[in-house]
Amino acid sequence: MDIKGSSIQAFLDELASSSATPGGGTAAALAGAASAALIGMVCNLTIGRPRFAAAEDDLRAALAQAEALRERLTTLAEADTGAFNQVMAAYRLPKDSDEQQIARQAAIQTALKQATQVPLETAVACAAALRLVGRIIAYINPNALSDAGTAAVLAEAGLRGAQFNVAVNLAGIQDAEFVQEARQALARALEGAGEERERVIDYVLGD
Repeated sequence: MDIKGSSIQAFLDELASSSATPGGGTAAALAGAASAALIGMVCNLTIGRPRFAAAEDDLRAALAQAEALRERLTTLAEADTGAFNQVMAAYRLPKDSDEQQIARQAAIQTALKQATQVPLETAVACAAALRLVGRIIAYINPNALSDAGTAAVLAEAGLRGAQFNVAVNLAGIQDAEFVQEARQALARALEGAGEERERVIDYVLGD
């Protein structure tokens, strides 16, 4: 479906339907996009206020990064649906002859790699959003702390959802080098994510 052009209600109705797409990968990317939007919100609620002037340059830089992440993650939400559909199309290819079986298997492997790459990029972007919250949390308007905390947990939710999709697709990929590189990239995205989320939560709650 057209993620960017659909209403929230239409998307949720489609997500809840028996259709395989959109699914968890799309929802993960949109969780990340919502996180990035909230980061933009807290920056906009802080920038321009004399009380926070010392942090304004950093917050403007954070705002630009948040906007780029929101656009990237929205695009990945749409790409996830397309990648899954390619996998399904590959599995539906004919397999009556040896040649057809070889072509079908090659198509499946190519589609699975793409279906891994999209959530992997989602994971990287969500991790960036989570780190961005942690970077600005001490400098934002205190009235927006709950929004920043929500941004952090949404970013980690998107990261974890993307992790699940990467893991599922890697299980069917025969290219050992690709699998190893994807796992390493995912591990880098996940590194410190739980600790960063907890640090933000503690700051928001004053613990």
